[in-house]
Amino acid sequence: MKKLLLLAVAGAGYVLGAKAGRQRYEQIKSGFVKVKDNPTVQQKAHQVADVAKEQAPVVKDKIVEAAGVAAAKVKPGGGSDDLADQLNPDSTVHQGDKAYPQGDLP
Repeated sequence: MKKLLLLAVAGAGYVLGAKAGRQRYEQIKSGFVKVKDNPTVQQKAHQVADVAKEQAPVVKDKIVEAAGVAAAKVKPGGGSDDLADQLNPDSTVHQGDKAYPQGDLP
C-alpha cells in the first residue's frame, strides 16, 4: 500500500513538473485512466473500502482508548477519569474568553 502511494505521488509530481508538453501529459493521463478503470483495480478498491468500513469501529475504539490513556498521563491529579466527561463542554466553567474545568478554578 505504501508503494502504491509512493508511485501515485511520484506520478503526480512528474505530471505537475514535467516539461515534456501536452502530448506527454495526455499520454500519462490516458495511462492513469486505463489503470483506474481496470475491473481488477475497481474490485480491489471496493475490497479495500469494505475492509475499511468493517474495521472503522475497531479503530475508533482503539483511538478512544489511546486518547483516554494520554489524557490520564497529562491530567494533573483529581477530576473525572472518564474521557466523555473530559470532552463534555458542560463540564467546563467559562469565564470571559477562558474555559476552566469544573473544580479546578484558580
